[in-house]
Amino acid sequence: MTYDKGKKHNTPVATLIKIYVSKSFDYISNAADAREEILARFDYLDWKDQKKIISAFLDSNRMDRRWAYAKMLDYWDKSFEPKVKELWERLQEETCSWVVIRHFPLEYLTQNMDMFTQDRDYFFICQRLAEDKNYVIDKDSLSSEDYLAILCHTDRRITDEEASDILYRLVYSKCFDSHSCYVLTDRLADKGRDTIISPIDFLAGSRVISYLKELGCGHAVRLFDEWNGEVRKAIFNSPEFKTIYNSNLEDFNFREGSIKIAQKYAYLALDGKYKKPSDPDIEEVLQSRRWFVETHHAEDELRDRASPAVLKEMIASNPAVEKLVRGFDLGNQT
Repeated sequence: MTYDKGKKHNTPVATLIKIYVSKSFDYISNAADAREEILARFDYLDWKDQKKIISAFLDSNRMDRRWAYAKMLDYWDKSFEPKVKELWERLQEETCSWVVIRHFPLEYLTQNMDMFTQDRDYFFICQRLAEDKNYVIDKDSLSSEDYLAILCHTDRRITDEEASDILYRLVYSKCFDSHSCYVLTDRLADKGRDTIISPIDFLAGSRVISYLKELGCGHAVRLFDEWNGEVRKAIFNSPEFKTIYNSNLEDFNFREGSIKIAQKYAYLALDGKYKKPSDPDIEEVLQSRRWFVETHHAEDELRDRASPAVLKEMIASNPAVEKLVRGFDLGNQT
């Protein structure tokens, strides 16, 4: 069975499917062309033809099964269930798990929880199971952002106390995390040298605060914002910040140093209940090979200078600092 490549757009879809599924050597070259045409047409075909195509792709190679799994997330029919179940239990393919989690009965999910081992599997399962208000969410199996997303998705609520714990524990988790430091350094690449990085920046890129507001925890968010403001003042007045501000560090190293200073002062400002006896010495977060050695001599010099004089020099060298000083109500120091 062949078809004219120049007229392939006119070839009946039934013919394309037959060519695609054929195992005959004569059809091998045509099968690739038929597959390409099927993929191009799929979204515009009748549902009966789409079902046949999905079924054909489920019986094909791994790449085509993945395509079929992705399509079944939106194009689902109960008739697919036996084949998908067989593939899932035999092959345990991650993309197949998405289909099972979204479309299979809740009873099947709860009875086979041990089969879902991918990092994100529990999040998607929980989205379905948590619609039952009696279901107890396993918070330890979710990130803070995923946990809050599920609460919003299932119209649940939390107390301001739990909301505060989430915020401060997130800050704590970043205080000794060098990987987060490097990620944040890249994320804040567009920030100028007059930007004071503070604990709230540790949450950059997440929706934690917006989720908490959606959950009605605005009071906890406001208290956290006030706490963050106090930490920013401590950072601005710190000898470490003055040291790097007056240094000739390149922008990348300046941001890295700013983040490490924020890590230190965030940790110092946290309530003791968020700290652990096994925590390392917080001073060690400043021992960055890229900037600490360059600046610690300058820090020794600044230590002998009065804080008001330092502020005046900073303002003179950059007028934008004056705005920061006024914002922090530090004018009495200058």
